Amino acid sequence: MKKKLSVLALVSVFAAGSAFASGWRIPEQSVDSTAKAGANIASSTRGDTAYYNPANMSWMADTWTLEGDVTYLYLSPIEYKDSRTPMFDGDSESEHFIIPTGFFVSPSYGGARFGLALVAPGGLSKRWEDRYPKAFAEEFSLTVLEANPTVSYGFGEMFSIAGGVRMIYSDATVKSDASGLGKPLSRSMEGDTLEWGWNAAAAFKPMDALNISATYRSHIDLEFDDKADLNLMGNLMTLDATVDVPLPAVFALSVAYDVLDNLNVELTWDRTFWSEYEVLDFDFTPPVPGNPFEVPQLKNWDDTDAFRIGLTYGVNDTVTLMGGFGYDNNPAPTENIGFELPDSNAWLYSLGMQYKVNEHMELGIAALYDYKETRKVEVNPQDVIYGEFSNASALLITAGINYRF
Repeated sequence: MKKKLSVLALVSVFAAGSAFASGWRIPEQSVDSTAKAGANIASSTRGDTAYYNPANMSWMADTWTLEGDVTYLYLSPIEYKDSRTPMFDGDSESEHFIIPTGFFVSPSYGGARFGLALVAPGGLSKRWEDRYPKAFAEEFSLTVLEANPTVSYGFGEMFSIAGGVRMIYSDATVKSDASGLGKPLSRSMEGDTLEWGWNAAAAFKPMDALNISATYRSHIDLEFDDKADLNLMGNLMTLDATVDVPLPAVFALSVAYDVLDNLNVELTWDRTFWSEYEVLDFDFTPPVPGNPFEVPQLKNWDDTDAFRIGLTYGVNDTVTLMGGFGYDNNPAPTENIGFELPDSNAWLYSLGMQYKVNEHMELGIAALYDYKETRKVEVNPQDVIYGEFSNASALLITAGINYRF
């Protein structure tokens, strides 16, 4: 049986997509991407090029390049105020995560370069302990880990293409508990899956100062086989469940230009195809008549656009400063908002630097602040949610090392 519990309904051990971008997507995977608010495609030059724009690998220094990064993520509690009664008010739990990532780029072999990225490109994490939100989303967690080998080929100094395979491992946890509302009704579900996809990139340099790049990551269905422990009004049971979760495709178009010899500006637009997420539908085997957890929930998300600006300024041969700004609209229609992901439009602000220790090594650090707009959800007083979400934000700090040999 199929159970379309979308990534939205799961929330991540590694990071919260709602903290970085629309839905559960996580664009920031390295120092440079954090420092430039995700505008790190046409301007990528370090080891993380293997992930952000493998076509740019063709123009990197002809050496072995290794990069390792670690990110600390803090998610502030989200406040929910119900417009019907303060008895339904609540605050989500604050979240703390450590996210390691790694990248590798080879020297040129007859014009071909090979890369590898180990990243966490998506996920969510939301926990509620107050009795009303807990009845619907005590915990919704999704971990998404990706191994992405790539290869590029350069046609002279002006054009390069690249492609790769995406191996995705995902782990999901879903819990809810309505006992605080006087109802012996709860669920606890876990599952994991291994899926495959692909990515492609192209870069065009009509002049040394200008790079025009496009990248695409394929849509992937994450199919979970779960065991579900249910309490249905005092009847305890363990059932089999299957879950289909869409990890949406992403297309990005980016332009980077050297305004000055030491100042590069990147403008990036990316579209995430969230319209794949149509329904949150839990199915169980065997089916139980009257099981409220099996009722499909319409989502009907929209495709979203994000706009990012990244600046790279070389102070001298040793220090490089970076900054970024971004705006990302959210995919969830107001009538379909849930406690598992009370998403809203996001504003991103970031700063960072790279320090060149010697000709082989660079050390980097960056910080990003993600501010989520207040989201009012007042469609129907009979709905689960009829109130306002506020105070959502995230702080991201990334440190890393690049080594060439």
